[in-house]
Amino acid sequence: MPASANFEEIYHAHKDMVFNLCLNYLQNQQDAEEAAQDVFVKVYEKQAGFQGTSSLKTWIYRITVNQCLDVLKARKRQKRLGFIKSLFYGENDAALDLPDFDHPGLQLENREALEALFQKINGLPDNQKTAIILKYLDDLPQKEIAEIMQLSVKAVESLLSRGKQNLEKK
Repeated sequence: MPASANFEEIYHAHKDMVFNLCLNYLQNQQDAEEAAQDVFVKVYEKQAGFQGTSSLKTWIYRITVNQCLDVLKARKRQKRLGFIKSLFYGENDAALDLPDFDHPGLQLENREALEALFQKINGLPDNQKTAIILKYLDDLPQKEIAEIMQLSVKAVESLLSRGKQNLEKK
């Protein structure tokens, strides 16, 4: 990483991008804020190891995507643990639900439609979900998505196509 780029500059240049991507993945403001904080902790810890083989923005996107996927995996583990506990201890199934859809700035009439769309996106395989979010919510070009996901542009095109087909089926 260039010596001239200090962490504070990196943070201020990328904080909105990171938070918005986390929010698009996690659909909960508090979870997105926590994930964004974790992303910048990782950026700070790993900035000396940044080799510059991709742009700084792409590198931070990659860290953000991986952090969000880790949060989603942790949610699934908690859900499974809650289910197992309910089998043995008779707890109700309410604890099994994912956090409420909490996306700031939504008008009430759009909330239900957007929540339904995000539920469908959440049902996609992780790689399709990532491609869909980066393309249609973050409005990134396919070449940049390919760099972030460390795939070829053709592979990204395929993921987007399959993701759209899967969404249409749902």
